Amino acid sequence: MKLLTGLVFCSLVLGVHSWFSFIREAFGGARDMWRAYSDMREANYIGADKYFHARGNYDAAQRGPGGAWAARVISDAREDLQQLFGHGAEDSLADQAANEWGRSGKDPNHFRPEGLPEKY
Repeated sequence: MKLLTGLVFCSLVLGVHSWFSFIREAFGGARDMWRAYSDMREANYIGADKYFHARGNYDAAQRGPGGAWAARVISDAREDLQQLFGHGAEDSLADQAANEWGRSGKDPNHFRPEGLPEKY
């Protein structure tokens, strides 16, 4: 009985720990997405949209499952809102491809346009 109680207690502690970790990763991932969005607005560089999509998703996903989840939720919500307000479906599909590229761990510099300042 003590062994069973110990196992249950340990799994609860580990489960709670993993939830805290997931939540911490998700908040960090949301910050990464916000930073990429802010940098995109600040850069105001034509053709850099896909790079910032990929970079935000990449940075968020590097935090772990919580970060990848936050990146997916934020990216999907943004694209859904854009489609709702009549933005092009082609552009939305290209944005989602860049989002997935970054979340999968591939180098976001694949989308980096020539001449974008090194700051970004």
